[in-house]
Amino acid sequence: MPLDESYVGRAFDSPPYQVAREKVRDFATAVGERDPRCHDVAAARAAGYPDLVAPPTFPVVFTMPRIEALLRDPGFGWRFEGTVHGDQKIAFHRPVHAGDELVTTVHVESLRTRAGTHMLTLRCTCATVEGEPVCDTEALLLSQADS
Repeated sequence: MPLDESYVGRAFDSPPYQVAREKVRDFATAVGERDPRCHDVAAARAAGYPDLVAPPTFPVVFTMPRIEALLRDPGFGWRFEGTVHGDQKIAFHRPVHAGDELVTTVHVESLRTRAGTHMLTLRCTCATVEGEPVCDTEALLLSQADS
C-alpha cells in the first residue's frame, strides 16, 4: 500500500498526559540521572520548581506513543516494522514537571522518498492543558519503501 501523502501538513491532537512523580523518578533512574531535583520533591522546590523536574529526554515518554499511533494508522500506509529513528531534537520553553498535564500535537512536516527509503519528519508541540508551551520535538523516521 502506498503512503498517503495527503497526511503532510496535517496535525493530530492527543488526550492529555499526566506527568506522574513516579514516572519522572523511574525515567531518571533508567537514564542514570542523579540530579536530586529529579528524585526529591523538596530539592526541586528548594531550586524553585513546583515539583520534580523531568530529565531532558523525558518527552519521549509521552510523544512516542502518539507518533506510533500515527505510524500504525492503516490509512497512512507507513511500514512500522523496520522503522529507524534517524534524528531527534527537543527544544524547551520550560522544564517538564511532575504534575503537568500535557497535550501533544503531532504535525506531519514532510515526507520524501530517496534511494528506496521513506523519510518522514514529524514535529510535536507539547503544551499544558491551559495552553502554556512546554516543549517542541522533531523526529526524522526512516522506513524501506515498497518495492
